[in-house]
Amino acid sequence: MALSQGLHQKLLQKLSPQQIQLMKLLQVPTATLEERIKEELEDNPALELAEPGTAEDPFEDVFESNDDADAEVSDETESDLLDLSDYIHEDDDEVGDYRLRDDNYPEAGEHSAQPVKNEISFFELLMEQLGMLQLNERDTVIAEQIIGSLDDDGYLRRDTSSIVNDLAFRQNIESSDAEVEALIARIQQFDPPGICARNLQECLLLQLYRKPNRSETAMAIKVLEKYFDEFTRKHYDKIQRSLLIDDETLKQVIDQIIRLNPKPGGSMGDQSNTENYVIPDFYVINQNGKLELSLNALNAPELRVSEGYRDMLKEYERGSKKDKRQKEAVLFIKQKMDAAKWFIDAIRQRQHTLLSTMQAILEHQQAFFLTGDETTLRPMILKDIAAVTALDISTVSRVANSKFVQTEFGTYRLKFFFNESLSTESGEEVSTREVKKILSDLVQQEDKHRPISDEQLTNLLQEKGYNIARRTVAKYREQLNIPVARLRKEL
Repeated sequence: MALSQGLHQKLLQKLSPQQIQLMKLLQVPTATLEERIKEELEDNPALELAEPGTAEDPFEDVFESNDDADAEVSDETESDLLDLSDYIHEDDDEVGDYRLRDDNYPEAGEHSAQPVKNEISFFELLMEQLGMLQLNERDTVIAEQIIGSLDDDGYLRRDTSSIVNDLAFRQNIESSDAEVEALIARIQQFDPPGICARNLQECLLLQLYRKPNRSETAMAIKVLEKYFDEFTRKHYDKIQRSLLIDDETLKQVIDQIIRLNPKPGGSMGDQSNTENYVIPDFYVINQNGKLELSLNALNAPELRVSEGYRDMLKEYERGSKKDKRQKEAVLFIKQKMDAAKWFIDAIRQRQHTLLSTMQAILEHQQAFFLTGDETTLRPMILKDIAAVTALDISTVSRVANSKFVQTEFGTYRLKFFFNESLSTESGEEVSTREVKKILSDLVQQEDKHRPISDEQLTNLLQEKGYNIARRTVAKYREQLNIPVARLRKEL
């Protein structure tokens, strides 16, 4: 087999470490940017927070005055440069100066108490009630296995046979389905009512069984026991014919059932789950018809290169003897200062990208920011903003997917302002958001006794001049989480 050699040209696109760092920072929301900066401050002692208003470009005199040092360091072999054992003394117990400086760790002196929500968890509540049953050791282990098998919403979705197998293999306890079922029935009497149910029907029935006045709930229990599927599909006519009840009785049954809790375990607090608060990245203020855009101050930290590291390089310049150990120290310092410079540049580039992207969105959707009316939103896609800002579409997408803007009408994710277009009968391009808003208003204003079907909604939209098909109306309705007409019907 003959081998052939040849020259070929290939065009490859590679991202530099700085570009990768910028892309990662761009995706970080404001809520976690502060934590990301703290991590960088801890990892890189050459980076520090400056006093507000005192940040300056710290790189001009440092990186221009050390060309000779770079030349001398570059004479060493790569293995020598990476070996810092000569520079670090084994018997040196001194702690680096940068580790003792408070300005590198401004948060060290802030020990403000953080309030913690103190409440009993769902599992702990059930275990407390289990202790009141005074079971023997064997039944206690089986009951704990059952409680441990519950989902977060309080349902028992594991088969009884699976629990029996778990007890055999994990607890070395031979049990039967009947034994496990008996304990499940006892746990179903725990609070909150409806706990340990296998499905929604059983959950609702367990709650009705616990009501003190069974005569008032008898009809609701009968509906759930015999006509659960018809009830969930709102086939009320069939239920009335089968049970021979009038509209008023059916209304009372429906009122009793909708007051029940479909997720009894979901109402219990959990210390491991904390509420997520949206921190806006931008603020838009209407000053007498003039929109003013500002960036959240957390996105613009005052960072600089450590003065101590700059002084170390200057001290090296004044020294006459430059041995290997000193050259390795200079290399280490330069690497840390380079990393600090790159990080500061990435933060600044992040600020510029955020502001330019938001400014383009603000100008494109100016009518909405002035009025708050969703019907004034214009068609806008990622490509439109990328063309205005001269940014890549992927960059605009990163900003839109993870950032929020606060206006006088509420706080919105930037992705909210992006929507496709739809043509009207006159050929005008309108936003799909506008069509969805009108569709939502039509459903809200409809007679709930006779809800509007998708075909009727299509006709109403077409009468308003929107060239839209019925399947498109159905798609928009599903995106708005609006059920079909039959499920919106009320008595």
